[in-house]
Amino acid sequence: MLIRKINNCNEIIAGDSTRLRELLHPNRDYPFDGHYSLAHAVVATGQKSRRHRLRSNEVYYIISGQGRMHINNETASVEPGDAINIPAGSVQWIENLSQDDLVFLCIVDPAWKIENEEIL
Repeated sequence: MLIRKINNCNEIIAGDSTRLRELLHPNRDYPFDGHYSLAHAVVATGQKSRRHRLRSNEVYYIISGQGRMHINNETASVEPGDAINIPAGSVQWIENLSQDDLVFLCIVDPAWKIENEEIL
């Protein structure tokens, strides 16, 4: 059984400027044979991620905070309980509109790789 505790995952600043903790990834040193990756992301109050695009499909699941999601030419408000599908190749970024951190999960399929991400 594989259980990854978020507090045991190192926090990094991702290429898109979000604070990120990678929970599951098939190319890491623990026994996970999935084809996707799962990360916990945080955008601080008044901040936004950098515009970027992935060659992989991505889903954001909002845990807390309020924000505005941008995908290509579309914009929508997001809140806890929202799942956002981000098709591969889409220009995307998210901004925090709340007084607290905007916290969400990121599922990337196939799993995130640096060479599949372009910061714009």
